[in-house]
Amino acid sequence: MSTSITAARVRTKIVATVGPACRAADQLASLIQAGADVFRLNMAHGDLEEHEETLASIRDVSRRLGRPIGVLADLAGPKIRLGELPEGRAHCVQGGELRFVRGEVATQPGELVCSYERLIDELAVGDRIMLADGTVSLIVQERSADFADCRVVQAGTVRSRQGVNLPGVKVGLPAMSDDDRQHAVWAARNLIDFVGLSFVRSPDEVRELKHLLRSHKSQAMVIAKIEKQEALDRLEEIVAAADGVMVARGDLGVEIDIARTPVAQKQIVATCNRYQKPVIIATQMLDSMQHSRYPTRAEVTDVANAILDGCDACMLSGETAMGEFPQAAVEMMNRIALATEPLLRQRPPQPLSDHSIEDLHRVTQAVVYGVQFIASQLDAKLVVVATHSGATALALSKLRSHVPIVAVTESEVVSRQMCLLWGVTPLEGAPTRASVQLIKFIEEWGRREGCLSPGDHILLVSGIGLVATGHNMLVVHEVAAG
Repeated sequence: MSTSITAARVRTKIVATVGPACRAADQLASLIQAGADVFRLNMAHGDLEEHEETLASIRDVSRRLGRPIGVLADLAGPKIRLGELPEGRAHCVQGGELRFVRGEVATQPGELVCSYERLIDELAVGDRIMLADGTVSLIVQERSADFADCRVVQAGTVRSRQGVNLPGVKVGLPAMSDDDRQHAVWAARNLIDFVGLSFVRSPDEVRELKHLLRSHKSQAMVIAKIEKQEALDRLEEIVAAADGVMVARGDLGVEIDIARTPVAQKQIVATCNRYQKPVIIATQMLDSMQHSRYPTRAEVTDVANAILDGCDACMLSGETAMGEFPQAAVEMMNRIALATEPLLRQRPPQPLSDHSIEDLHRVTQAVVYGVQFIASQLDAKLVVVATHSGATALALSKLRSHVPIVAVTESEVVSRQMCLLWGVTPLEGAPTRASVQLIKFIEEWGRREGCLSPGDHILLVSGIGLVATGHNMLVVHEVAAG
């Protein structure tokens, strides 16, 4: 059993994207040992056979290391892309003119084509078009039935298949493509723990994915990716409908004014914490580490500020998927969290949230709320929760107590899903009901891991059956000598 909550084991969770740089079993193991808690499969790249092989490797490594590891299948969503360009690229000169035409292949210099058939129909004079993650910007000057003439207001070079963003343009694309639906069903059948929904615009889209997953007997948590102004406009509704949220800063920083992105991030995190939903900060967190062993000072500060804002997890994308130093990137994120998290201890106890967690009994919520005060009075070294759905562990996590939380459950899926919860260490192999056996197991495990000594106090949160689905019992245990 190698699950550990020693000093080097931080509370903030790390999501690492799997790609060519880290797909091998030994590479995955090194990332887990460096601090990765959840692996992300980017469904926009690779085929299902490749993803199935990667998933099998993750599960195998997880078993060998004796540590639960969550898996996030990130659906591509309705991403609009350029089609094929002459010579594979186009140089966009400041003040120059480009023409969008219908079709999949551009045949003339100065022509652009797009994967979205109705692009020209939905554009209007004055609309902005952002290409290649916002590095090139166009303004629509004229539109007809078959073309849209644009002026370049931010120059650069674009390549075939790069992304197209349309800030403020309401496009008619569905929330999920046929490929997305196929990938969601695959995720359900393979017991994937989290499914990311890209370019969310409304809570109905979140509910649609949930319904699809539940119809295939999946317990996967739906992670709504906030990357459009339409999502910000309906943020509270989307957060309420989702099981978790990702601040997807790449497309978000193109869809809205890039200067507003940090403020939007703080708004999203604060909303998620009020609704007691896990939240992930993603995109370019340690981007320079794709090609450097060390990040920039600005990147380190960015990760630290995300932790101080109250995120549950930070995500690595190209740094681990394609970078030259994937293990170093995970280790660095772990180091930043380790240096930053002590500042969270200076904050006062969290107030009881106005928004209750789904399926969490009000008695359980009250018991959980009291844990932070009792733990502080006794200088408790560990909080243990026996949970069926993970809801009580989530409630404890959102208190942001400095006391480590260990969670035990009968469900392997719930155990893996708790890998995303701040400060929660899911522990496999333990008795799953409050009992003398569970306390003895935790004592022995804690001594072995070096986090418990004689005289230390443990708080155990569980139920005695007097309240249906509720955790109505709080036990204080002192570690015995010898």
